[in-house]
Parts: sequence; C-alpha cells; structure tokens
Amino acid sequence: MIRIGWIGCGTHASEMLLPQLARLDVRIGAICDIDPARLDRIADRYGIAHRTTDAHALLATPGLDAIGMAIGPAQHEALAIAALSRGLPVYVEKPPAATAAGAEAVLRAAERVGQPCVVGFMKRYSTANRIAGNVLHAPGFGPAASLLGEYMTAPTYFVGNPDYTGFLLHHCVHAMDLVPWLMSAPVTSVTARRHEMSPGKLLLHVGFGFASGAIATVVMGTHQSRGTPMEWWQVMGDHQRVEVRNVHEVRHFRNPPFKAAVAGATLDPAVDTLVWEPNFTAAANEDHKGYHALLAAFVARVRGEASDAPEIEAGWRAMRVLEAMIRSMKSGHAETP
Repeated sequence: MIRIGWIGCGTHASEMLLPQLARLDVRIGAICDIDPARLDRIADRYGIAHRTTDAHALLATPGLDAIGMAIGPAQHEALAIAALSRGLPVYVEKPPAATAAGAEAVLRAAERVGQPCVVGFMKRYSTANRIAGNVLHAPGFGPAASLLGEYMTAPTYFVGNPDYTGFLLHHCVHAMDLVPWLMSAPVTSVTARRHEMSPGKLLLHVGFGFASGAIATVVMGTHQSRGTPMEWWQVMGDHQRVEVRNVHEVRHFRNPPFKAAVAGATLDPAVDTLVWEPNFTAAANEDHKGYHALLAAFVARVRGEASDAPEIEAGWRAMRVLEAMIRSMKSGHAETP
C-alpha cells in the first residue's frame, strides 16, 4: 500500500482533500502542521501516529512513497522542490508557487529527478466539467470558437484589507487552467479590465486570445454572495455549444430544426439538446467538485501508471497566464504569457 506524507491540516486539507484521500487505497504514514493542536486533532481523526510540526522532518520520514501538501504558495514551491529532491512524487495544491518563476523552479526539479508533481486543478475533474470536456474534446465537436465564463467569490476576505493577492492566486488561477483546458489550446494573449466598486469588491472582465483566432471572456470578482451559484461556463463551436452550470449541470445544444410548425415534432436524440444532472438522492459518495478523481489520478502517477493528472507544467503555464492578466490589469493592454 502506498504511504503518503501529508503537510498542512488547514480547513481545505481537512475538509476537502484528506477525506477524499482516505477513500483511496493509500495510507497516510505521517502528517505535519505548524499548529500542534490542529495537528493532533486531524492526526487523531485519521489514526496517524507519526506527526510533526517540522515539514523537513516529515520529508525525512522513512518509508514514505509520496508527499501531499496544502499550505501557502511560497511554501509549496520550497517544500515541493525539497520533496522532489528526495525522489518523492508530489501532490501540491494550487497555486504551485507564488510566481511563475517559482512554478518553473518546481517544474525543473521534477524534470531533474523524473518524478511527477501533480497540481490541485480539481476543476478539470468536476463530474460536469469532465462530461463537458469529453464532449468538447471529441472530434465531432470540431474547433472551439469562443468561451464565456463566470467565476465569482464574495468580499469576505477582502473588505477592510483590499489586498487581492489571495483572490488572484487562489481563485483566479483556476480559470487560468480551466479556460485553455476547455478550449484545447494554450492562451496566447490576455486582456483584463477592472472595476473596483468599493474597497474589497473587485470586478474583472478578462479576455483570452488563442492562436486559432478563438476568443474567451471570463467575468471574475469578489462582489457576489457565496450562498448563490457562482460558476458558469459556455463553449461554442459551429452550430453547437456546451454549458456547465454550477458544477453539476451540463447542456449540449446542437442544431435541431424548428419544430413549431411540425405537428408530429418529437425529440430527436441525434440533434436535440442533451441535459445531464446528477442524482443527488443516490446513496453514493459523489465527487461533483472533483477532488477524489484528482487525487486518484495522482495516486496512479505515484504507482507509475499513466493518468491525465495535471502536472507541474500545467501549473507553470497557468501561473504565466495569471501574471499576464495581472500585467494587463495595470497596463490596460493585451499582454502575452
């Protein structure tokens, strides 16, 4: 059985990641957090005897097969490189570093030792996004022409201290990965328009360009309630489009004929709209946010198996796009990643 050492016992790790990791055929062999009380609480929850407040001591624990971490961007970079230098595969939450240069340093470390470093871009693994991605990436859909997206959050963390670094690094970076993934193409230019409604309430309209001429526009901001649906994606091709609503509903619009004047009109599975929604009453541990599938893909890589896990090169590319967006916020012009 694979033994994983885990660094970071904050809310995201303890409520989102570790419960899904525990469903896999792995053992958490050692765990680390700088807060002793929090460390003991989470270690007790999972029956982990080997616990420490020193991340480098955890990395030196004998018998570990891989390292996972969900801490801060700068610590991700330093500790991912340290773990890779020991020859250990790594799972690192997004963002993989505080800067694109830092992400590239992790990438080079992974290349030197030939070990995977998987980044926590779980939105690729949301059930609805994966269904949408399979439709979009199939030959029958054809080239994607445009993307519209909406990905909001609330001003909770920013009012009173309107430093948007956390919003950019932890929230916006998801779009920097998901947009090129949905469009099946790297981003070649980014243009950002910003409007600060009041301190802590920021609105961004971000345009993405692609070598094919395709375009994308994503609205992101910190001025909506987290109690409402906050995420929506639509990708258009030629006479068809795919929409994902609130990470749980997929609609595939195709090219049906007008039916109002056809007395015998019915639904045609070849051309009419397809809709998918999950059965929330099913007695199953669903994975609509995608964490379980993402961690399963990481574990497959640890075993040396092929998987579609987003590795550190994807993290580096997302950070480059993010930094281009930040430059455009300041310059008012299109910027190149």
